[in-house]
Amino acid sequence: MSISLIPATRQNRTEVLQYVRAYHEFEGVRLSDEQRIAAIDELIGSDELGRIFLIERDKTTIGYIAVCFGFSIEFVGRDAFIDEMFIVSGYRGLGYGREVLKQVKQELQSADIKALHLEVARDNDQAQRLYRSVGFESREKYYLMSALLADSDAQ
Repeated sequence: MSISLIPATRQNRTEVLQYVRAYHEFEGVRLSDEQRIAAIDELIGSDELGRIFLIERDKTTIGYIAVCFGFSIEFVGRDAFIDEMFIVSGYRGLGYGREVLKQVKQELQSADIKALHLEVARDNDQAQRLYRSVGFESREKYYLMSALLADSDAQ
């Protein structure tokens, strides 16, 4: 299985937007394309904020993964959050997600990231099995909670 993670650039914005839009439709995230473009541009434009990678198999883009950076006292340094990951339907369930996650973990380790986090729907057993298979563990003691700090239509 040969996949590559290609760092997204401003030249890839249209392609990234296509996959972000598909993921948001799949997950029911309501944002305008203007909001999506603003977020994509900000993340692509700053290595300090994180990375967006296009996922390629044999020179064909099959999805993307967006990783955002933070800092954690608990984890003693920089941490990261998988904000979004999407693989087109014809390539799901074939091991590509597992390979993407392994490569992202290696990439982030080399950038001195101490911990990688993600959220997954409580009823998405298939995704939970995938994440466990590459070393993610549930932190049952904690709930992810969010508070919007600015006017936004984001969910």
